[in-house]
Amino acid sequence: MLSLKQLRYFDAVARARHFGRAAELCAVTQPALSMQIQELEKTLGVKLIERKRNGVMLTKAGHEIAGRAARVLADTRDIVDVARAQGDALAGPLRLGVIPSVAPYALPALLPVVRERHPDLDLHLRETQTHQLLRELTDGSLDLLLLALPLDSPEIETRALFNDRFLLAMPRARQITHPIQATPEFLERDRLLLLEEGHCLRDQALSFCNLRRVDNIDTFGASNLSTIVQMVSNGLGMTLLPEMSIKLECRRSDIHLMRFADPQPNRVIGLAWRRRSPRAHHFIELGKLIAAVMAEQMREAQAA
Repeated sequence: MLSLKQLRYFDAVARARHFGRAAELCAVTQPALSMQIQELEKTLGVKLIERKRNGVMLTKAGHEIAGRAARVLADTRDIVDVARAQGDALAGPLRLGVIPSVAPYALPALLPVVRERHPDLDLHLRETQTHQLLRELTDGSLDLLLLALPLDSPEIETRALFNDRFLLAMPRARQITHPIQATPEFLERDRLLLLEEGHCLRDQALSFCNLRRVDNIDTFGASNLSTIVQMVSNGLGMTLLPEMSIKLECRRSDIHLMRFADPQPNRVIGLAWRRRSPRAHHFIELGKLIAAVMAEQMREAQAA
């Protein structure tokens, strides 16, 4: 008889591609996990996994069944969410995914407020890039995402929370004394430092400033804004910073900030969840709280 335990174990192996790591994820011994996988293969009458020297590989049938197993497990979690959604308060486990260009700037102010307003909420955080967050949201590993919009998926519902404007950061030694606002053309004067490939902030900056064919772009393999800011501080170029990062990044950096000419480029930060999620009304309420907290934080940053 097929069991949810077998599907959970197989799902863990399919994600980790390694029996040892999958066993750790499931909090069981490796022999116990292997036995359940063997029982699953026996029940289905098909081989799902091929063992390799450095891990495992899914068979053709394994790939197909792994996708279906992930959806079954997500639907099972949704059944639990239906019960939680009957209450007025946001409570119970909530697995929140956040992109790296938002997490360090939003979470320090947000988490204490969420804990105070929703003491029964058991929040689990996951920080990684957008494409991975979307994959984990779709298969049910995550419940909610805080990231840059828009998204293009019929399976996902979104809600915009606030606009996050871009500013131009340059070395303080190159500070311009006469009044001037940054323009896309201004960025061609120096090397533009951006995050490495895969970060949505990099793609947004290029798109907003129409810089697809500019030759002075340097990603340098940097995976976080703090590294980029330190490079700017040391005269290695300029960069675009989201406004929500200013309070943290400029506190310890020798940089000068310039506003862009209107209309100022910006990104839209919002929430995303599975369209079928029964907790949507709770997510919307949480979104209102996030928007209020971030509005206050940005007002403080502008006043500083």
